[in-house]
Order: sequence, then C-alpha cells, then structure tokens
Amino acid sequence: MDKIASELLVERLIDWGVDTVFGLPGDGINGIMEGMRRHAGRIRFVLVHHEEAAAFMATGYAKSTGRLGVCLATSGPGGIHLLNGLYDAKLDHAPVLALTGMQETQLLGTGYQQEVHLDRLFSDVVEYSAMVLTPAHLPTLVDLAVRHALARRGVAHLTIPVDLQTAPADEAPPGGPAPARPPASAAVFFEAPKVPGPDELRRAAEVLNAGEKVVILAGAGALGAREELLAVADQLASPIVKTLPGKAAVPDDHPLTTGGIGLLGTKASDEAMEGADTLFMVGTNFPYTKFLPKPNQVNVVQIEVDPTRAGVRIPTAVPLIGAAKETLGALSPMLSRNESRKFLAGIQAAMNKWRANMASLGNDTRDPIQPQRLMAVIDRLAANDAILTSDSGTIATWAARNFTVREQREFYLSGNLATMAPGMPYAIGMQVAHPGRQCIAFVGDGGFSMLMAEVLTAVGHDLPIKVFICNNGALAQILWEQMVLGYPEFGVREPAVGEFASFASANGALGIRVEKQEELEEAVRSALAHPGVSVVDVLVNPDEPPMPASVSYDQAKGFAQAFLRGQPRRSTIASTLFRDRLSILRGD
Repeated sequence: MDKIASELLVERLIDWGVDTVFGLPGDGINGIMEGMRRHAGRIRFVLVHHEEAAAFMATGYAKSTGRLGVCLATSGPGGIHLLNGLYDAKLDHAPVLALTGMQETQLLGTGYQQEVHLDRLFSDVVEYSAMVLTPAHLPTLVDLAVRHALARRGVAHLTIPVDLQTAPADEAPPGGPAPARPPASAAVFFEAPKVPGPDELRRAAEVLNAGEKVVILAGAGALGAREELLAVADQLASPIVKTLPGKAAVPDDHPLTTGGIGLLGTKASDEAMEGADTLFMVGTNFPYTKFLPKPNQVNVVQIEVDPTRAGVRIPTAVPLIGAAKETLGALSPMLSRNESRKFLAGIQAAMNKWRANMASLGNDTRDPIQPQRLMAVIDRLAANDAILTSDSGTIATWAARNFTVREQREFYLSGNLATMAPGMPYAIGMQVAHPGRQCIAFVGDGGFSMLMAEVLTAVGHDLPIKVFICNNGALAQILWEQMVLGYPEFGVREPAVGEFASFASANGALGIRVEKQEELEEAVRSALAHPGVSVVDVLVNPDEPPMPASVSYDQAKGFAQAFLRGQPRRSTIASTLFRDRLSILRGD
C-alpha cells in the first residue's frame, strides 16, 4: 500500500513522543484518520463525544505531564468546537497542538460546504498556525508547530486540506523560482536557559535579605519546585501563599504555607499580604491585584519564564527570567537565614485557626449535605497520589479549601479562562497520561451536564475516572455574585434538578445517588474502590454561600441589599450561615 501524506504527519508526531490524540472523526479528516489507522500500534486515538472535550483532554494531558497534548477535529464546525478548550490551554500556558481538516484545495475560496478558514479563526488563540499545502513540507511544519507550542507554552495549529491528506507522500512540490530546496528539519527541541545571570540573582538576594516580613506567592510555575521553594521559604522565614493553579506547589498541611489567596483563599493569606514588606512572586502572574499588597508597601522580586509578564501586576524591583526550580536553586546559596520568626509565627497561628474552622465545616454531619462535607470525605478517602480536577464556580471554593494536597497529590482546574466543564475531560486526559493513579473529577451539576456524554468516552476506553457531582441545582457562583452586587438572584436555579446516577449506570459506569448524610461515606468509599468508571451524584445544600475569608463592607452591604430587595430563599440562606457559624464555634 502506497504511503500517503497523512502518514508523514502521524510518523512525525510519533518522532516527537506523542502517544495519544484526542478527537472526533469527520469527512474533513478521513485521510488523517487513515494515517492514524495505519500506525494504530504506535499511537493511540481516543474517540470523544464533543470536540470541546477533546481540547480539554489534550490540555489536561499537557498540564499534568508538561508534554505536548494533541487534539484532532474535522473541518468547519469540528474545528470551531475546539476553541474553548484551546483558549484554556492558551491562558494557562499548556502546550497543545490542534490538528484540523480543510476543504479540497481546488474548492477553497468558493464558499463550499463547511468552508471555514480555521487558520484565520484561530489567529488569536495560537502561537503558530499554518495550512499544509504540499506533502514535502508537512514534517517541517509539524516540527515548527511543536516547537512553538513547547517553547511558548501555548497552542499551535495545523490545518490540512482533505485532498492533500491522501496525496502520495512522495509527491513532488510544484517548485518555483526561490533559491531553496523543500524544507528539511528534525524532531528536536532545545529549551532556553532556565537560570538568570549572576548579577540579577545577586540583586534579588539583596532585596530578599533586606526584607523583614517576606511573603512568597507561588503559582503554577512553581509546580515541580517543591523542595527548592520550601528551602527558600525556610531561609527567609516566609509564609508561602498559593494561587489556586499553584495549589500543589507545596503540601497544604505544611507549616510554611497559608493556602490560597483571593476570594477562595484563607484569612491567614490575607493577613500575610497585609503585613508584608517584601513580596517574592514565584511562577505566577496572579491577576486579582486587589488581594496583593499595595505597590508602595512592598519591594517585589519575581521569577517568571516570560519576560513580557514580569512586573505586569505590580512594580517589580528585580525580575528573574527563568524557571522556578532552577532559579530558586541558584538563588538559595545567596540568601541569608532570617532568624526573626515572629512574623511567620503570627501567620502560622492564624493558619492553624483557619484549618480548625475548615475542619469544623468539613465535619458537619447535618442534612442537607454541605458541599464542604462532600469534599472533606473525598479528601480523607482518596489516595495520597490522587489527581483532583475541578470545574469553575463554587465547586472550586470547596476544592481549594477542603482538598488537602499531601505527598504526591496534584490539583488542576481552568485557572485563567475559568471555563465551565473541563473537570471530567481533564480527568480523562490525565487518566490516559497516568494510568496507575486515581484521577478524580470534582464537578458541579452545571458543568457536568454540559459534557456529560464523556462518561461514555471514559467507559469505552477503560479509563477508570471517579466523578463526584456536587449537585445543588443551581449556577451557584453566579447566584452569590448577583447577591453581592445587591441584586436578588435571577435565572440561576435549575427548574428541575438533574439525576445523573441513572445515566451513568445505564451507560456502563457505577452510578450512585446520595441524598442523605448517612449514605455519603459508603458511597465515596465504593466509588473510589470501584475498578471502572464511577459517578457519584450528591445532592448538597443549595443555600451554602462560598464566603470569602475576609468580608468587605461593600460585599456585606450588597448581601443585605439583596435580602431587602426580595432575595428568594433568604430564610434558608440565613439559617445556613447561622449553622455554619455555630459549627465553627463548637469546633465540630
């Protein structure tokens, strides 16, 4: 059988170490699918039920491995469906390659069916995009696309006309007057230097050594630098505040960390930021600047791999352009040990109190089931190397506060796009990448229902993910945001609460519905122990607000105004808040 051009694509992906492609077939990529079939023993194709989920899976794969994630969609609507997941990859700096089909070259520009110029449509989301026009330069375009995705930690895109996909692999290009041969390259990538120069390191050390109340803010760029981060924090007597994408940078139960920051953060983190005289930002471009110290309050040192992002959020005295692990390792010998631990001790005392309060809410055994309780039970029973994925919304609050990163646990969510529905596709992509680990999706009913067909993807490909649905029958984050603005809720509660366990059971997964507190622990235990896909649908208190660690006057005022203007269910909301406070006071 003669080799076709699509085989050049597939073979080059294999040369780059790609082992999995997530996608959905269509008549615009039949040639690529044939190339995949001919090499099915060397590369895996994961058939999904929606292209958006394919992009999320590729993004989750990339986030959890650092390697290239690859997704595939047909021309026109298939490629369009990829966009949301690709923007998630772009904004969270995950290396992803999107492959799409295109109409026959002889029909381009004629308005043929499904003719959407995806190379133009994708222009804002990609670091690199090209249309393949001849088999001869296909391997080189793959090389360039992969290098751009890896080097710039973003999205690359190749679109391939359907006639070219099945053209003979050795078909000669038409040629022309340019003094050049057809391109030839290799599947090789060399990373840029990861450590700043010695002068920059010395300047950073001077600023940090002069600080008396240094606070570290660690983000996703600090993942993989745990030992170095803890060592530097100990030298500087610095509490480590973590952004939510950086939650797994250091263990949540370590005495040096205060957990999260912002609306989903801790009271101890608020106090650390308020008291700091020096801020050391490690691998983060945290956008919510209201939660950072005022610019004239602190001296700032920032480790950042991209020089264009250094100093964007707050004026930075010393930007260190490099990778967190290597830069911290080079900086540590230049730092003096801060023998004054008073500031750190005060923050640690505040954090101990916060942990006790969160434990009280997580141990609350009243009905209806509190969402914190659900997360706390999962946290207690999950493996010490579990990977937890979360959707966006109030679900992220409960994961941030009640899932404990310890030992080799990891945590992922859509950090900057904050899109709904990536939780389960992430878990599927990560289960492909980490077949021996427990991959858990902690999702809301709103996000789950958007891409719930991917349960069939997990079942069909024997990917034993565990899905826990925090079912409150509402788009709860928007509900509480409306109230904080002083508006009674509107259009955010579902007219019918979904029942998802039966759907799971009917499609080959273990489906469990939990409505009462006494059913919860056994359901979680059974789901985690099940050898296949499990879906636990838990009815939780729909009136539990995700209260910020520090309530501002404006927030309290808006809440009160919403009540006065006719907020529905205000009595049950007030009762929930009262009982939450009682649980904390009693130390349940």
